[in-house]
Amino acid sequence: MPRAIPISTSVTDNKDHTYALVLMGGGARTAYQAGVLRALGSMLSLAGGLWPDQQTFPFKILVGTSAGALNAAYLASHAIKGLNAFGLLANFWAELRSDQVYHLDVPRWIRSSRIAAALFLSQHVRRQQAFLNNTPLVDTLHRAISLPDIEQALHDKTLHALAVAASSYTSGVHWTFCQTALGKPLTNWSRPGRRTEFQHITIEHLMASSALPFIFPSTPLWVDEHREYFGDGSMRQSSPLSPAIHLGASRVLVIGVGQPERAGLAGAADNSGNRPTLGAIAGHAMASVFQDTLQADVEQAQRMSKTLNQLPREIAAMLPYKPVEVMSISPSRSLDAMAQQHVGELHPATYNALSGLGALGSKASPGGAALASYLLFEPGFVKDLIALGERDAYARKSELLTFFGFGSDAAANGAMHF
Repeated sequence: MPRAIPISTSVTDNKDHTYALVLMGGGARTAYQAGVLRALGSMLSLAGGLWPDQQTFPFKILVGTSAGALNAAYLASHAIKGLNAFGLLANFWAELRSDQVYHLDVPRWIRSSRIAAALFLSQHVRRQQAFLNNTPLVDTLHRAISLPDIEQALHDKTLHALAVAASSYTSGVHWTFCQTALGKPLTNWSRPGRRTEFQHITIEHLMASSALPFIFPSTPLWVDEHREYFGDGSMRQSSPLSPAIHLGASRVLVIGVGQPERAGLAGAADNSGNRPTLGAIAGHAMASVFQDTLQADVEQAQRMSKTLNQLPREIAAMLPYKPVEVMSISPSRSLDAMAQQHVGELHPATYNALSGLGALGSKASPGGAALASYLLFEPGFVKDLIALGERDAYARKSELLTFFGFGSDAAANGAMHF
């Protein structure tokens, strides 16, 4: 697991840095991020009284992709509540249900035949242009996220920027949409295959960013004065840390929900040596979409910062680059295996469809439940994800507090046990 580059432990060190939070995508799996952040909020509030106050939100820049964009926007709309925003995010996830995100009408007999399931779902996809209908998510986001409160947080400088990533099916370009305080100079950046545009973030941007490929329908957005259709921001995301750095971050905390070595993946073909199921292959493809670029980008940023910190000051000052401290947190357990324990919580229609595709896994092959893990917006799985996020954060408590400029005494005072 990537480690943060060593930094000063001065308590006042955090005042000299701009902190960014980068939240990666992963459907229901991103409930894990709420657990990490709730633990972080507790650590900062108990750090020996060193944190300025409960109303101080620690991140000035929020960057989100896919379901991570929903988390980022939720935090932006509650940033004026300070550290309490993290607990509110965890509560939002704890109350979420699959029928508040999507719905699917599938006859019960579908689960009896994979061929019948494939034919039925292929016809459904041709009609709907997607596996699931995610219109319930629109209402959920309107109730949970206050767009005026995001604008207020930017206006009063609680936040500097909110950025949301989405991938254009129309042009193939990966776009980052950024909202900053009114009146602040805006400078677009453009790289091969990826561009940015400064717009007010809307529910449509969040729907576009979180439109899982094949699972949810595309969403139209306006860019360069014309309409393009967008899908999940994790697709073609070659540099997930780039928006935070361009927006001025000097320290970046990134929370992913992928796993480079997924437990049970090798068992996607079961112990009898059979070919992997369609669901297992889809899960593997989804894992590649949501994970592959993050680790490489984090490691590259850390190597670059380490090199810059080792250069003589007069030489470093002449370069167009500045060191950026990066800390990455990701699940310590297989989320595929966790999902396999909770597949029975799925709505019957979704359960029947995934069962027909062989996408519910088994104890011998938990990798087969990977696809289900992106759709399990249900209490049991969400609760376990939040708890895992909290445990993983507390396992790295000392490192997190050091990242925020607190020394070992604060780490001791902020200790909590599970």
